[in-house]
Amino acid sequence: MSEYPSPRMLKSFITQIRGERGNLVVLTGAGISAESGIPTFRGREGYWVVGSREYQPQEMATHAMFRKNPEAVWAWYLYRRDVCSRAEPNPGHDAVVALEDLYGERFRLVTQNVDGLHLRAGNTRKRTYQIHGNINFARCDDIGCNQRVRLLPEGLGMGRLKGSMLTVDEYACLQCPECGGWTRPHILWFDECYDDHNFYYDSSITAAASASVLLVVGTSGATSLPMYVGGLAAEKGALIIDVNPKPNPFSRLAESTGGLFIRGKGSTVLPSIVDQISHV
Repeated sequence: MSEYPSPRMLKSFITQIRGERGNLVVLTGAGISAESGIPTFRGREGYWVVGSREYQPQEMATHAMFRKNPEAVWAWYLYRRDVCSRAEPNPGHDAVVALEDLYGERFRLVTQNVDGLHLRAGNTRKRTYQIHGNINFARCDDIGCNQRVRLLPEGLGMGRLKGSMLTVDEYACLQCPECGGWTRPHILWFDECYDDHNFYYDSSITAAASASVLLVVGTSGATSLPMYVGGLAAEKGALIIDVNPKPNPFSRLAESTGGLFIRGKGSTVLPSIVDQISHV
């Protein structure tokens, strides 16, 4: 374990990626966005009051809740969208963009974050697998409808107060332009399963299986697909590097397979990694 990467520690990284023309997969979680001021999803600040009852994110972020009360779920997501829109990409996000610039088609980003900060920073949609969706997009709730995933209007929900419900204009914007039914946030909910069409399940597995290096940043491994990506990459012989302020399942995986656990924040560690790689 090290506080910051040194040239010696990054030797394997540089050799496997730059020297051998290998593939780099970056896996990011809530930690990298928390440095931009976005509260972690499961934190206390995620609660929402509907009527007299207080709901936690694990209850709000379900298809069952959406079917029961779509107005309340959308009000919660528009509030969260406003929080995300006020945040800016930090140096960690910028460093991930620099890694994509360095490695091009040999780069893939698998992110659990729905805030869209990686795309705003400059990562391409083609190489970014948003495995839990993106809060800035919606799709029709009727799977038989032909309406595709669409970008929400730029100002929709901006400036709303916590606890406020939908306005008449917001309600109208959230109806499907094809069938007139409800659209839903383009988010993977707790009572849903991964797929490839919406959430890049097969694509992420393929990337993990072909990775020479898996660079993990700011995730504790609380969801299934990221842990599977880590385990598969390790099984296939990839070098695992975990950047995190605290030990976690990925740091243990990295250390048990000869990889690196770098204790620190992505906004500090990642620019250092990019700087050293760029000067090799």
